[in-house]
Amino acid sequence: MELRHLRYFVAVAEELHFGRAAERLHMTQQPLSQQIRQLEDELGVLLFERTKRRVQLTEPGKAFLVEARHILLKATEAVEIVRQVAQGESGRLKVGFSGFATYSVLPKALRIFRERFPRVELELEEMTTSAQVQALQEQQIHLGLMIPPTPDASLTLEPILKEPLVVILPETHPLATQPELALPMLANESFILVSRQLEPGYYDQCISLFQQAGFSPKVVQKASQKQTILGLVSAGMGVSLAPASIRNIHRTGVVYITLNLSDAEVELVAVWRQDESLPVLRTFLEVMKEVVDQNFSPIL
Repeated sequence: MELRHLRYFVAVAEELHFGRAAERLHMTQQPLSQQIRQLEDELGVLLFERTKRRVQLTEPGKAFLVEARHILLKATEAVEIVRQVAQGESGRLKVGFSGFATYSVLPKALRIFRERFPRVELELEEMTTSAQVQALQEQQIHLGLMIPPTPDASLTLEPILKEPLVVILPETHPLATQPELALPMLANESFILVSRQLEPGYYDQCISLFQQAGFSPKVVQKASQKQTILGLVSAGMGVSLAPASIRNIHRTGVVYITLNLSDAEVELVAVWRQDESLPVLRTFLEVMKEVVDQNFSPIL
């Protein structure tokens, strides 16, 4: 039995007339009658009562009509699902992301993506860069959004967004009222930075900026969470650097000051395995790029 046999049967059952059903199916009546006979022979039951005046469904025919319609509907749905998956409009996508991404492009991209592709099942997990790289290598996530990690030949990187760094100061700090700061002005400060073990690329970038400014920072505390850094700065334990989108966190006791350094930028990149071929991954990246291209500002 093939799907076409079910389509033939449904057409005759709905028309209760072989001639009209044949016209509907764009075929002649005789081949249609033969196909229905073959179907009845295969099932071993009579589906229609035929006379010269009328065609009626038998009781088995009525029961078979319900099932045939259901099967044809599921077949149509299956074709549509396959098409959507192939075009990146359906499926499942596991995304790891840096905390920085949640304060910049990610929220708006997620809103747009969910509106356009409600059939996609998104699994999101905030992770450090190191954890994302490991999760990608172990195929626990499909896509990572992170600050550039240590180069890895098995991974593909694609730039998403660049944003400037800002200085985070306690609101009582003598420099807290300055419109902008140069790094040498912070040479004698105590710094609270993200742990290098968790964010090696970002940590090394910050250290390089300090060295270019002529000093080595006095790092008094390392932390893994942005909220922890803000809490420690608020308590007066030191100062810190962060991407400008950190301004979206309105934390009492801290101020964000523009850093007067043109090349002090941090980059958000999308990372996936080179052998990853999931169509929905590319769809997700296209939405993220669209958000950035629409004159996106990291300050929401």
